[in-house]
Amino acid sequence: MSTRHDLAAPTPLDIRLRETQEAFDSVAADYDGPRGNNELIQRMRHTLWATVREELPAGSRLLDLGCGTGIDAVEFARSRFQVTASDWSPRMVERARDRAEAAGVASRMQAVHVGVQELDRIEGEFDGIYSNFGPLNCAPDLREVAAQCARLVRPGGTLVFSVMGRICPWEVAHYAARGRFRRALVRGARGVTPVGMNRHTIWTYYYMPREFYAAFAEHFALSQYRALSLFLPPPYMVDRVRRRPGFYDRLGRMDDRLGKLPLLRDMGDHFLIVMHRR
Repeated sequence: MSTRHDLAAPTPLDIRLRETQEAFDSVAADYDGPRGNNELIQRMRHTLWATVREELPAGSRLLDLGCGTGIDAVEFARSRFQVTASDWSPRMVERARDRAEAAGVASRMQAVHVGVQELDRIEGEFDGIYSNFGPLNCAPDLREVAAQCARLVRPGGTLVFSVMGRICPWEVAHYAARGRFRRALVRGARGVTPVGMNRHTIWTYYYMPREFYAAFAEHFALSQYRALSLFLPPPYMVDRVRRRPGFYDRLGRMDDRLGKLPLLRDMGDHFLIVMHRR
């Protein structure tokens, strides 16, 4: 899907994509700090890292969708994966390139300015594709993303995606207790939803795991999915964890033990889903 219209007036989709890009550009400079990499985020990040390593051997060719500042891509490049890291925010891509250079892994990682809605611009064959912390929630056409993933990943190859889910009990309780009932129920909205960040707007779609998988089912078989941050609160509540680390460490262990169980795996701040190319 092309999003560049040099002569035509911008469409509503063009405007939403531009606003989402500007939102992430606006936070790129400090996204490695508490906003984008606090303790709760790191915990979910490590789960994706472990899953990718379980599914794919070192040396595999990986495509990162929505790489942000390149934390995941550099980690995998250090582990001898070959990584193409893509993002819709040009400032995030700049940060990812700088991170690869500083880490000495630029020969195994390239960062490209390509959004999840324009994967037709990427060529080559990959052993696996991963996406962390919800870039695919911003894709305007998830079925087109699935078709492009099927084009890009080899038969038998693996998708590992961390996606923002519809049912986050912590979030509902947090905002309802403050009388912000509309915000408490924002994830239940159907279709695209405006979500504020840094005085900008991110246009977001929320999914149940099976709802998300339905867009990929033609090309990919579902292997597993699990909840991320179900008993633990979402990352923007990290101050709670810092006040009572022992209590929340126990909740984290509950996430680890119970996050794959039926019903529970359909809830949480995010879910982690693994699929294989048919």
